Amino acid sequence: MSHTHEVMVLALDGVVALDLSIPAQLFAERYPTPYRVTVCGEQPGEVMTSGGFAVRVAGGLAALADAHTVVVPGYWPPAEPPSRAVLDALRAAHERGARLVSICTGAFALAAAGILDGRRATTHWRQADELARLYPEVRVDRDALYVDEGTVMTSAGVAAGIDLCLHVIRSDLGASVANTIARDIVAAPYRPGGQSQYVERSVPPERGVSLAETRAWALGQLHRPLAVADLARHARLSERTLTRRFVAETGVPPMQWVLAARLDLARELLERGDLGIEQVAGRSGFGTPANLRVHFRRAVGTTPRDYRKAFSPAG
Repeated sequence: MSHTHEVMVLALDGVVALDLSIPAQLFAERYPTPYRVTVCGEQPGEVMTSGGFAVRVAGGLAALADAHTVVVPGYWPPAEPPSRAVLDALRAAHERGARLVSICTGAFALAAAGILDGRRATTHWRQADELARLYPEVRVDRDALYVDEGTVMTSAGVAAGIDLCLHVIRSDLGASVANTIARDIVAAPYRPGGQSQYVERSVPPERGVSLAETRAWALGQLHRPLAVADLARHARLSERTLTRRFVAETGVPPMQWVLAARLDLARELLERGDLGIEQVAGRSGFGTPANLRVHFRRAVGTTPRDYRKAFSPAG
């Protein structure tokens, strides 16, 4: 991706200010990304946010005609569909091949345009049932932090927009660039687990001692075999307590988190291009190229060799 990639962020009336700022920040012009962000509205001028203050946008719906990616941040209230002009503009962008991305309740706009019909999609867990009720043709995933359906992507509430934008960058430019941007904004480059971990419960989750130190230690040990017993030993907890607290903090079991970390490291090593597949498998803890290929294809959808060709500077 060497050409300028136009990202149009469509601020609808009642836009959630935080949702609006996420793509503006993550797709901001910075080396070596090709993104150029423009915020537009239904018409140029002021757009009222859900917080009661206005933002000024320079462009109207005509700007979407130049977009490679259109991002629709959340807005309130979402049950009332946007205008016909907005829906027509979204459909036109989709039909000509632009990538459509929604954050939080922005999914309601894509659903109202018919773009989510027959697709998996997600939104904030509080609005998931309403999305399913209003748009029964949409296969609503109430747990996912984000859903990637190729040229149509949707995220769960608010902060999950960061996860989705990082996923877009990772898909376009590779894990190394996405991880660098994640560090710049002080965010986790990959956040496993679904949004069910954030749904209100009648009994609040246990607030035990943080396992952040143990997770940081594990990231430095990915080259060697790691088991729940190793993590429990480092945390000075029983395996059962370690697992319970790990799930409470991350939303996934310990070894699922370790697998995701190994895959992320493998992607970074492949992007460097100076290591053989066998070395990448060893350093990321998969042991053998065959084991790396199995897990890599399952998670990323391609082989390690083809991934390196796509994202390594050496090709």
